[in-house]
Amino acid sequence: MLSDNILKNISFLIRRSYSINYLLLILVSCIFVFGVVLLYSAAGGSMEPWAVKQLIRYVFAIILFIFVSLVRIRFWLGSAYYIYVFSLLLLFMVSVYGYVGMGAKRWIDLGVFNFQPSELVKFSIVLLLARYFHAEKEYNLWNNIKSFIMPIFLILIPCYLIFLQPDLGSSIIVLISGLTILFIIGLSLWFFIFTAAFTAVATPFIWMFVLYDYQKSRILTFLDPLRDPLGSGYHIIQSKIALGSGGLFGKGFLNGTQSHLNFLPEMQTDFIFTLLAEEFGMLGTLVLLFLFVLIILYCLVIGLLCGNWCINKSFLLCFYKYCHGLWSYTCCRSSFTTCFLWWNFHDVCNVWFGISIKCLFT
Repeated sequence: MLSDNILKNISFLIRRSYSINYLLLILVSCIFVFGVVLLYSAAGGSMEPWAVKQLIRYVFAIILFIFVSLVRIRFWLGSAYYIYVFSLLLLFMVSVYGYVGMGAKRWIDLGVFNFQPSELVKFSIVLLLARYFHAEKEYNLWNNIKSFIMPIFLILIPCYLIFLQPDLGSSIIVLISGLTILFIIGLSLWFFIFTAAFTAVATPFIWMFVLYDYQKSRILTFLDPLRDPLGSGYHIIQSKIALGSGGLFGKGFLNGTQSHLNFLPEMQTDFIFTLLAEEFGMLGTLVLLFLFVLIILYCLVIGLLCGNWCINKSFLLCFYKYCHGLWSYTCCRSSFTTCFLWWNFHDVCNVWFGISIKCLFT
C-alpha cells in the first residue's frame, strides 16, 4: 500500500513537471544572465560580492519556482485570504517590532535578514482580488458597484499601513495595482474620474498636511531635477549623463565611467539599468526591454487562452511590477530596482511566486 502511494505521488509529480512553463522560465533566465554580467561589472570585474549572491538567489528561485508550480492552483486560490491576513499581521508587527533604517520602520529583523512585509502585500493583494471576484462571479454582481466596496476597502487597508511606515512609493504601487485590477474586471470608469477629481481637489491638503518633507522633495526633484543639481537632483542628472554617454553601442564591458568613478550610487541596485545603458548602449537596453515585452505579451497570451479570465487577468497584473524599476532612474530617487537584473530576498519571494502561479494556467 505504501509503495502504491509513493508510485502515485511520483507519477503525479512527473505529470505536473510536464505542465511547467519552461519557455517563461527561459525568458526570465535570459534577463538573469544580464543581471549577473552587470553585477560583475559593478564590482569592478569580480564575482564578489553581488554576482555570487545573485547566483545563490537564482538557485533558490528555481527551487521555489518548481515547488509552487507543482502545487495545484486550487491550493493557492484557497489560501488567498489567509495569505492576505498574514501580510496584514506582518504590517502591524512592523509598527511594533519593526527595524528602523534610513528614517523609516519598514522591516522586521529575522536575524539572518531583514524582511519587508510590504513586498508580500504586493503579491497577496493581487491573489486576494483574484480569489474574491472568482467567488463573486457566481452572483452576477459584475455591474453592481456595491460589489466593489469591499475590494476597495481591502486595498486601502494595507496602503494606509504601508504609508505610515512611511513608504509612499510602495503604498502607491499597491493602490495602483489593486485599482487597475478592479478597472479590468469591470469597475465603472466614472469611479476613476470621480477619484481623480477628488484627488485633484485634495492635493493641496495632502501636500501641506500628509506628505513628509522628503516625499515633497522627491516629487519636486522628479518634476525638475535641476532645481537642486548638487543635492537631491544630483543622482538623477548623473544617471541621465550615463545614459546619454553610452550612445548606440555603449562604452564597452567594464568601461563605464559614470558608474565606475562613483558618480552613481547603488549602481548594483537602483541604477543597474543605467549601468547597462552606459556599457552596452541603446542596443543593449533595447534587447533587455525586448525580453521584458516578450514576457508580458506571453503572459497576456496565457491569460487570453485560459478559460478562467478573471484569475488570469488578475495575475497578469503581477507582471507590471517587473518593469516598474525601468523608469525609476529618471523618476524620484527610490529603492525600486529593475526586476530580474538584481534580486533581493523579497524579489525572489514576490516575483517568483507570481511567475510560478502564472505557469499554473498553462
